[in-house]
Amino acid sequence: MAQPGHHNSALPAGRDTSEASVSNLPSTQSDNEPYSQTHSEARPSSAFGMIRRLSREFGDSHPPESFSAATGDMASTFFADQDQHQHHGHSPATESGSGPEAVSEDATLAGATGVRSNDASIRQHTDDFQNGYHFPPKYPWQESTKHGLASFWKFFITPWGFFWTFYGLNVVAWGGMLFLLLCNAAPAMCVPDCNDIDSPRRKWVEWDSQVLTALFCVTAFGLAPWRFRDLYYLLQYRIMGKYSGLQRLAGINRGWFRLPGSQELPVEVGPGKVTPDTPMDAVPIPEKNMPDPPLTGQRAPATSVWKLDFVIWSMILNTFAQCGLCGIMWGMNRYDRPSWSTGFLVAVGCIIAMVGGLLMFIEGKKVKGIEGVPCSERDLEKLRGDKDQGIHHYNNIKDKKPKQKTKVKDLEANPEKS
Repeated sequence: MAQPGHHNSALPAGRDTSEASVSNLPSTQSDNEPYSQTHSEARPSSAFGMIRRLSREFGDSHPPESFSAATGDMASTFFADQDQHQHHGHSPATESGSGPEAVSEDATLAGATGVRSNDASIRQHTDDFQNGYHFPPKYPWQESTKHGLASFWKFFITPWGFFWTFYGLNVVAWGGMLFLLLCNAAPAMCVPDCNDIDSPRRKWVEWDSQVLTALFCVTAFGLAPWRFRDLYYLLQYRIMGKYSGLQRLAGINRGWFRLPGSQELPVEVGPGKVTPDTPMDAVPIPEKNMPDPPLTGQRAPATSVWKLDFVIWSMILNTFAQCGLCGIMWGMNRYDRPSWSTGFLVAVGCIIAMVGGLLMFIEGKKVKGIEGVPCSERDLEKLRGDKDQGIHHYNNIKDKKPKQKTKVKDLEANPEKS
């Protein structure tokens, strides 16, 4: 793997310079040429330029949110109750000496979250970061539910929100019905018996399976262009040795993947804030897709590249499994189709996609736990109000007291560590 280095040239390494060179070419058109001739000659170049522009945009674009991604966003909003649309870099700094006398280390007020304590061991976990940032506070479950439902409604009334909600309900409904049929939950359909190929039960199992196969095609084939684009960039890096392929993947997966050496970048470096002495090997391509400056003032460590391999290949295998499922379901009738084939391909496609999505979720949460998440106005108001009442929130993504990693025996042997 190439080591991060410094590039002081006007155009950083790995940047496509073809557009600049084309734009600087002198025009060969004469002012005296006929109008029709000028436009007939310009059409091919205009079409070629449009194709090149669309190709560049597709190469750096983010795929549309899949059903699992949309569900994950809504789940994080519901449980974490974080508004991702209003970005604020910091909250008011908390004075270390404020608050009433200590009541107990983990005393929690009724109907509220946070702790009321002046204990130094507690306050060191609740004080703001040096730049004044504080993680969003945790809310009571009643308030989280209320705001989660409100956020879901805002999501539902959007075109994509309505589509994915309708899609998800269909997957749940048809999938649930198939599960009940496989469990023989409808004995009235077992005529003459449950396993008879012409029984109502077996017919509905077939119809359910056909509908689910079509539903799974939406994500497996709809996102296939972006999945194979990511595979192309990965093969560029792994086989051809082009580090720019990894940089482009880092920009596409900016929410959870960090390039080697990126943890050493200055805190203020971000989109549009790359200085000439910045090591460009630690910056994604294009620069506009690099992560924002960390809110906490601390950068997450580099992500192991094998995790990127796993995510990309899991999505590719999901598409291939769906191809096999379509071939089995639509290329063979229910009398000749092997009984094990459908369940096997569905299980492979679903499990590998879920594991890949879970890895992205875990890595993304790890990055947010270090670099911070934006606070909404409601978060800032709660932090200010609780501070005035002497209530403090743990300054981490879970708003919980960090687990003590030091063993009791070590503390007894070395009291200075406490």
